[in-house]
Amino acid sequence: MPGRNVICLMGPTASGKTDIAVRLAERFPLDVISVDSALVYRGMDIGTAKPDPRVLQRVPHRLIDIREPEESYSAGEFVRDATTAIEQIQRAGRLPLLVGGTMMYFRALTQGIAELPEADDAIRATLDAEAARSGWPTLHAQLAEVDPVAASRINRNDSQRIQRALEVYRTSGRSLSEWQSAEPVTGKHYRFLKIALIAESRKALHARIERRLKSMFASGFVEEVRTLRARPGLTSRDPAMRAVGYRQVWAHLDGEFDAAEAERRTLYATRQLAKRQLTWLRSENELISLDPLEAGGFDAISGILGKWIDE
Repeated sequence: MPGRNVICLMGPTASGKTDIAVRLAERFPLDVISVDSALVYRGMDIGTAKPDPRVLQRVPHRLIDIREPEESYSAGEFVRDATTAIEQIQRAGRLPLLVGGTMMYFRALTQGIAELPEADDAIRATLDAEAARSGWPTLHAQLAEVDPVAASRINRNDSQRIQRALEVYRTSGRSLSEWQSAEPVTGKHYRFLKIALIAESRKALHARIERRLKSMFASGFVEEVRTLRARPGLTSRDPAMRAVGYRQVWAHLDGEFDAAEAERRTLYATRQLAKRQLTWLRSENELISLDPLEAGGFDAISGILGKWIDE
């Protein structure tokens, strides 16, 4: 078994990644690493469909509950943390199984990402205040003056990306595009097996998304967000609260619309997220796609994995 093997199990939201990962980890010598930008946050359990404590006791997942929701977490930090976890797992004679749906994290690890300055809370607060006065399109115009390349690919209303690009420039004096043109940090020295869980029936995936969402709201998702809102340092502008579902429920608790509308908007946003995830997957190279909803899907994945380990 080559010592640089890394397995990636990818898929859109509600495609059954966690269940399959747990079953694989119980069959093969695998340790799981989460690849999810929301699961890193403590206290965000229901709305992220975080594996419950019983599952995590059976099969521990690394990179879950490693940040407070007031903190930021970047793709660069993920690459560093995932690389550390991969090395630890491989030194123990086991195989890393990276599981999740944050495609940007997978791509950063497998194809590389530029080293960027760390987040600066003071500059972010200043940018938020400027946006509150003038609007994000005005800040996008500022970005176009200092980094026209980045501005050309960022929508004028994309607050998160505009803020990050301006933050990088104000922190370092160099544009985001300059930083991104540097030699990337990457996990290219690994040998990746990339498996994607893609349901042939979009209707079936949408039905799974809707069932899971109804379960989340019935299990206390609104109360979870209410508890998070009570944290003195947390605002709706923090990256954690921009996650799908949390953003909509926070707005509901602000009185913008009722609970039924929050659920409807979360369903729509989750379906859009799944669509974006599938678009990312279609652009991936050397990807093995399997339908997780087909009978025998798990056995097919096990067979592929077994052969690959034995090579």
